[in-house]
Amino acid sequence: MNYDDRYQAGRVLTDLLKDYEKRTDVIVLALPRGGVPVAYEIASKLSLPLDIFIVRKLGVPGHEELAMGAIASGGITVFNEEIVNSLHISKEAINKIHKSEQEELSRRELAYRGKKPFPMLPGKTVILVDDGIATGYTMRAAIAALKKQNPAKIIVTVPVAARSTCDEIAPLVDEIICPMRPVNFYAVGMWYNDFSQTTDDEVMQLLKKI
Repeated sequence: MNYDDRYQAGRVLTDLLKDYEKRTDVIVLALPRGGVPVAYEIASKLSLPLDIFIVRKLGVPGHEELAMGAIASGGITVFNEEIVNSLHISKEAINKIHKSEQEELSRRELAYRGKKPFPMLPGKTVILVDDGIATGYTMRAAIAALKKQNPAKIIVTVPVAARSTCDEIAPLVDEIICPMRPVNFYAVGMWYNDFSQTTDDEVMQLLKKI
């Protein structure tokens, strides 16, 4: 059974997160753009603060779909040292790609957050939200980056993900909440009746509401 859209998926997740309602030590972090409508429903229904956590993949030169690392909100960079070393990627190439992706991350930070400072996460329980997990690389990069912020707990919360991907991510976090875990996954959009692209404007409007 599919979700109607990201908002309805968020309401389903809200019912599984009731224990965190109105807790002052909890924050909801959304991976833009698709994760923001899902996270908005969770944060608004449970009276929790909502913010964004932007992750940008650092693609291997000439093979951009292959990730050699990622950068994330808060000035965090995570490298896949095995790929960097095995492919002998030069520092010059890494720096060029890092600069380009950092510019895009900064653009999104400014557009979405404005001058609002990045939230303080040490000792917080972080509910990390996306609209689904396909390969899992973006989520794994976000988790690695978040851990450097020393939160008390990280709870990955998604409406749908491949069962195998959930099994891979579960040991990396304190809890994973994913009510739909199909064996034959294919793509996130297959599990939504409406999976139209979330726009920058929609992200900004939702962040302003909370």
